[in-house]
Amino acid sequence: MNTVQKTIGKNLKYYRYQSGKSQEKFYGQFGLNPKYLASVERGEINVSVEFLDNLAKIINIDIREFFNPDQSRAILKKRIDSKQTEDVSH
Repeated sequence: MNTVQKTIGKNLKYYRYQSGKSQEKFYGQFGLNPKYLASVERGEINVSVEFLDNLAKIINIDIREFFNPDQSRAILKKRIDSKQTEDVSH
């Protein structure tokens, strides 16, 4: 399995998780095939840059976010830090 494919898949899965929706509901709302995108999430499919660009526009993110190996961890850490700051100020 290609590392870039795994990174793309992990980040796609992260953004879907952020929505709180299942694969069927998340991808279905955009008219996309959930089974195909599940394979993308698992890093099994080598998708084109054009496909990623279209997908990024659909889910309203910058295409570069698919390639960031630390994207999920960075965002999660930011939210945890933000939450801790909120808890301290209350």
